[in-house]
Amino acid sequence: MIVFTGSDLTCRRGERLVFADLAFDARPGDALMLRGRNGAGKSSLLRLMAGLSEPLSGAICWQNQNIHHDLPAHRARLQYLGHQDAVKPVLTVRDNLRLWASLRDVDNSDGAIDYALNALGILHLAKTSGRFLSSGQKRRTALARILIGESDLWLLDEPTVGLDRESCADLARIIDEFRAGGGIVVYSTHIDLDIAKPRSVDLDEFAMPMFDWLAEEDNDADDTGSTATEHAPSSNFTGIA
Repeated sequence: MIVFTGSDLTCRRGERLVFADLAFDARPGDALMLRGRNGAGKSSLLRLMAGLSEPLSGAICWQNQNIHHDLPAHRARLQYLGHQDAVKPVLTVRDNLRLWASLRDVDNSDGAIDYALNALGILHLAKTSGRFLSSGQKRRTALARILIGESDLWLLDEPTVGLDRESCADLARIIDEFRAGGGIVVYSTHIDLDIAKPRSVDLDEFAMPMFDWLAEEDNDADDTGSTATEHAPSSNFTGIA
């Protein structure tokens, strides 16, 4: 049963059209791997999926309901990991995760935190302040958040950044366990994770070349400009000598 879909998606970032006519679908247990060159829109698509931004056109739905019709419900069902680790330097690793658990209304938060820390191999860092963590340790702390609280959907933007080979193996195992329970994972990465049978979405296939985008903009401007000129009064001006 398909539960997560995107159709006819067009994304505009600033003055640039990033991709157009993009579609995807996912069933419980699926993993969607986002591919594409730098700037192809992988991060933008993940933000659209999370409801953090809206597409220029098209719709993203969960069980046939547009996610923007009930954003609180959609955000409650997902875990989103962006580029930033968002680890507060003045808090210990455990207190960083306690803060997250409080935002998710997690029961027995200490038990959930211990499980997450152990799964990412950083239980020994529980009392360490964020300021003393290496980049890889901060990334694993950030990844531990996705294991705290119930969720149906993980959206992971370059989750392997800063991770060593052993940590990547741990992440792949965690993802497969989540999928085995019916979870859906969408992720972008430049490093292939050892994940069983991921499906691929290549954003390069949906990119609009810049010259096509500029041509469309020029056509729109010409249509608007010609209409305005036809109805504009004469603007002859005589300067003062």
